Amino acid sequence: MSSIGSRTYEATTPVDVAFIGLGVMGFPMAGHLARAGHNVTVYNRSSAKAQAWVDEFGGAHAPTPREAAAKADIVFSCVGNDDDLRSVMLGDDGALAGLRPGTLLVDHTTASAKVARELYEAAKARQVSFVDAPVSGGQAGAVNGVLTVMCGGDVDAFDRALPVGSVYARAFTRIGDVGAGQLAKMCNQICIAGIVQGLSEAIAFGKNADLDMKLVLDVIAKGAAQSWQMENRGGTMVDDKFDFGFAVDWMRKDLNLVLDEARLNGSRVPMTALVDQFYADVQQMGGSRWDTSSLVKRLV
Repeated sequence: MSSIGSRTYEATTPVDVAFIGLGVMGFPMAGHLARAGHNVTVYNRSSAKAQAWVDEFGGAHAPTPREAAAKADIVFSCVGNDDDLRSVMLGDDGALAGLRPGTLLVDHTTASAKVARELYEAAKARQVSFVDAPVSGGQAGAVNGVLTVMCGGDVDAFDRALPVGSVYARAFTRIGDVGAGQLAKMCNQICIAGIVQGLSEAIAFGKNADLDMKLVLDVIAKGAAQSWQMENRGGTMVDDKFDFGFAVDWMRKDLNLVLDEARLNGSRVPMTALVDQFYADVQQMGGSRWDTSSLVKRLV
């Protein structure tokens, strides 16, 4: 059974691409590129994962990021954090060392605006274009090819990335100059943190009031309280099921990016700081890999 959905693709000219990082997001994203007709070479720290991708989608895998990127016109990456990103981009075996002038580098990692600007300058020194392009939509969005992609970078670089990256996106949007994509993703995570905490409190309140919370959620989802989190996570929160989805560890990483940036730009984010500490409580409960909707476990 395929690890990606059955979406259809608009006809595009095949491009030689590399994809670095085959985690829960990168594996299906790279798969969509291959299914859309592009020539894909992949790299992953685990060569077994890279071979599994090739077995499913074809293409090739390379032993280093540099070798994966060497013949590509566009290089995509999706790894864990700033340090992971630097490790696959910089140094003798990093992707930048293998890129030809004129290549485009598109990074889908949720990372800091600082590292996006660092890589933009490092790429520019090699006559390579760079776009920071974090995504929202989770594993299901990656599998079904309906991610929301928030981009920062030069207009011409974005225009080159748009038709290729759109094969796994329902929205692929330039927000502004380099770093703007990462800053937009931080806004996204601030919103999610508040929504999940509010939903958690509502479910706990309703259970304490002996309400049928699945019925309540079904009703209020038809009104102003509706949200993606309510419709996709409300029922599983009521059922105490969290062994799936976007892990608490990842959310805390993202929220700490927000808090670091807020200190730099003078923003006040008290709710975000509080929910980050609530997620620390969930980690202490053994929920590091639970879905972010597990915030409710602190309350029920």
